[in-house]
Formats: sequence, C-alpha cells, structure tokens
Amino acid sequence: MTAVDKSQLLILTQMLIKAHFICAPSVRAAVQQFRSYAAQKMTSSPKRTKLNDEERISVLNPLKESGWTLVEGRDAIYKEFLFKDFNQAFGFMSRVALKAEKMDHHPEWFNVYNKVQVTLSTHDVGGLSQRDITLANFMEQIAK
Repeated sequence: MTAVDKSQLLILTQMLIKAHFICAPSVRAAVQQFRSYAAQKMTSSPKRTKLNDEERISVLNPLKESGWTLVEGRDAIYKEFLFKDFNQAFGFMSRVALKAEKMDHHPEWFNVYNKVQVTLSTHDVGGLSQRDITLANFMEQIAK
C-alpha cells in the first residue's frame, strides 16, 4: 500500500470514528474493505509510469504497423478506426469503454457515424505508459 493510500485510509478511519456513524467492528470491516480495494487497484492494471526509450521501441513499432501514429507536439498515439456503420462504431466504443473503466484509463475520442478517432496518453505521467499500449492493443483486437 502506498503512502497516499495509507493517508487516505487514516483520514477515512478518523472521519468515521469522529462522526460516530459506526462502531469499532464496522471500522475494522471498512478498513479491510478499503485495503482490499486499494490492493486490487494497484495490481489489476498496467503500471502508471512513462515508457522509457527501450520500451517505446519494442511496444510502439507493432502499433505503428497497424496504423497508430505519434501525435505531433505531444507524447501520445492516435488512430482513426472505420466501421461499416454507426452501430459497429458505437459497439466498438462500448466495448472499449468497459475495458477502459476496468483499467481506470480513459481514451480521448471522437465519433461521427462510422468513424472513431482515438488519442491515447496517460495524463498522470505526462505521456505514454503501458496502459496506453494495453488499451491500444485491446482496440486492435476488437476492431478486426
């Protein structure tokens, strides 16, 4: 558990005790639930660190071959997906939205009829991270 998680846990516990909303056994249950949630969040999705030069070469080349491009003036990747019709485009976006929510990592995107334009970058790290690569690869798989 990180220092931020520990401080959030401490604040949450203090608020619950001071407010007299719950008794001691409930505090323990709330603390355990928070720890479980925090551990899941920290291990359930790719790390949030900026890709280093070596990682960039190995993970970006396959994406570039499938049509992803680097965004000029930003550490981000972009691709335009074309579908048969609006229903297919919206279905694609719905599936990506579910995956993105699970990852706690959300794309910048724009949709008109059968076209979906996507830009991926991790704002927390100021550039590309493994989360962007994971989401881009997922998009590639379901767009086929």
